[in-house]
Amino acid sequence: MKIISSRDNAFYKELKAIATSSQARRKAGRSLLDGVHLCQSWLDLRGAPEHCVVSEDALANPEVAAIVARVESLQAHVTALPDALFGAISQVENGINIVFVVESPVPSRAPGLVESAVLLDGVQDPGNVGSILRSAAASGIGQVYCSPGTAFCWSPKVLRAAMGAHFVLDIFENIELAPLVRDASVPVLATSGYASERLYALDLRRPVAWVLGHEGQGVSQELLELATHRVAVPHAGKVESLNVAACAAVCFFEQLRQREV
Repeated sequence: MKIISSRDNAFYKELKAIATSSQARRKAGRSLLDGVHLCQSWLDLRGAPEHCVVSEDALANPEVAAIVARVESLQAHVTALPDALFGAISQVENGINIVFVVESPVPSRAPGLVESAVLLDGVQDPGNVGSILRSAAASGIGQVYCSPGTAFCWSPKVLRAAMGAHFVLDIFENIELAPLVRDASVPVLATSGYASERLYALDLRRPVAWVLGHEGQGVSQELLELATHRVAVPHAGKVESLNVAACAAVCFFEQLRQREV
């Protein structure tokens, strides 16, 4: 285990840039996994990180010590920082001070709608994007396509909200969705609060692609017109519509329910 105590250390400067700058993360092709749960999930699903970084005080935590031992057994790098230095790279308040530096995974296949997938059309809130990724992974969907303007999937807030879903999904970012929909081999279902078709009337036992739109504007008119179906989730009460992440969860798990009947 290496110990760094200087803010001028080259690795620490690089680490801080990745932690605080989306542009730096994109340029480096690396992400920061903050906290015990994400680090454990990475080890379980992907293996060794490029680098494990802990605060010196956190080494006394049994969960952190177990993670560090696993990382060292895989012969990956481990670095300890004083708490004061670690605080500048973590965005989790009152968290347990451990992060992994990992290479942001790239999709294992080429783009193409040939199986169940999710298309995010300008979904801007990181919490919503993370929740959608988590629901997609939990319901057996394997691919997510993000249009320009959708929140960066490897940002810290999206990673925390998704709780490890990233590690089992193929995530395509900055994808123009219209050509993808035109060439789709599966039905494309665009969600809309104004649609006449109701979710529970559809046959969802086969693969479909779900299109979910911007929190305020919804799915773009172009994608609505290209979609095979425009779908509404029925709801009671006087609220105008569901939150996009809640809508996604209802849709995904209705598809799962029908498949398992």
